[in-house]
Amino acid sequence: DHSGFKPIFSRLADVAQVIYCDHRGHGRSDRRPAEEWTLDTFADDVVRLCDALGIVKPVVLGQSFGGFVAQRYLARHPAHPARVVLSSTSHHMGLARKLAMFERLGGAAARDAAHAFWTAPGPATWGPYNTHCRDLYNTTLQPADARQRTVFNEDILFTSVRGEQQTMNLLPGLAGALCPVLVMAGELDPVCPLDDSRDIFAALPPHLAELVTFPRSGHGTWRDEPDAAFAVLRRFITAASGI
Repeated sequence: DHSGFKPIFSRLADVAQVIYCDHRGHGRSDRRPAEEWTLDTFADDVVRLCDALGIVKPVVLGQSFGGFVAQRYLARHPAHPARVVLSSTSHHMGLARKLAMFERLGGAAARDAAHAFWTAPGPATWGPYNTHCRDLYNTTLQPADARQRTVFNEDILFTSVRGEQQTMNLLPGLAGALCPVLVMAGELDPVCPLDDSRDIFAALPPHLAELVTFPRSGHGTWRDEPDAAFAVLRRFITAASGI
């Protein structure tokens, strides 16, 4: 859910109206039937949310799974956003890259737990993954209460990983982007490795794309290098608004 973005994204409240969204079925949103748990539906929901709130030409940030959604949103609604940020995300399953990074950061135990979860997601593999892999996502200690505040629908994760994510290929839809797109990546991200962001950047129209990498960051660059990450976000947002 959105709680991991709060309160730190208040740093941008002086240059943007910051709106947090839990995708349908996720977090604190209403639970919805499993047939609605698709990237196309979540992408169209960005437009529905903006319509409901009267928002025109938003700057949309998608982090991790939200980055999958943002990529589909770019493909399905290229004229809708003013700008898009694709943060710590991937365009495909990319299992080999994941496993290599988990092994680099956490050894064989992390690699084995990651392989088990990403090939057979469910309660039995989620526990060991949490034990051996989740603390490798970031390079700095995260607030102890962050996960406690999070409302997490594990069924959506398991359904997505065993379904859409197995064959997901979001690169072709990026070529039609019509707005500036910022790709942000941590160079020590095990779950959405740096090379995935490089692929995403290369698939975007060259005159609209920017890639910024953070050498000491993992998954969600503002979690590890907040000052540097928010400086980049602030520049990107203010360029869109003319502030």
